[in-house]
Amino acid sequence: MNTTPDIERHPLQPFLPCGARVLMLGSFPPPRMRWSMEFFYPNWINDMWRICGVLFYDDRHHFEVVGERRFDLRRVVDFCERVGIALYDTASAVRRLRGNASDAHLEVVEPTDIAALLSALPECTTIVTTGEKATDTLCELIGCAKPAVGECVECEFADRHIRFWRMPSSSRAYPLRLEAKAEQYARMFGAAGVL
Repeated sequence: MNTTPDIERHPLQPFLPCGARVLMLGSFPPPRMRWSMEFFYPNWINDMWRICGVLFYDDRHHFEVVGERRFDLRRVVDFCERVGIALYDTASAVRRLRGNASDAHLEVVEPTDIAALLSALPECTTIVTTGEKATDTLCELIGCAKPAVGECVECEFADRHIRFWRMPSSSRAYPLRLEAKAEQYARMFGAAGVL
């Protein structure tokens, strides 16, 4: 009997808005049953959109649908297009070794072609990873040194100079208050010229 988990392909297309200067990369979306919208960072208990709400609107609830446990997809997409944030993940296909959303139990079967993403983003010079698995995968893909959490390193990749930031995970499993995470994200967004 074969007990190897099935290969799961990425359920979303890369979000690559015209003029984006920042490419944010997670590891891979959680299982669909955890989604509160059809977009990146869809898990209701993931704080990515609350961090952005704090930083850009001084309101952690800005992207939430009042009275519901979901994010407002249109508001999130409009924000990313206006500010210039592209989104995807460092893996295009994975195996979930324990069937959950934990990065610790993800096997990357097919890493994302980061150079191809960048070719569609001519103004992008900042790449951001939002967790340990994403950071390790990206370092392998682009051959760049691993920055400390909340810091960046600079490297050459895909015929351009890249500033690679490693941010704390927006997952609540990462032991840091939302406000402290927001402070670190503010440094990165400020350096990228979008905040």
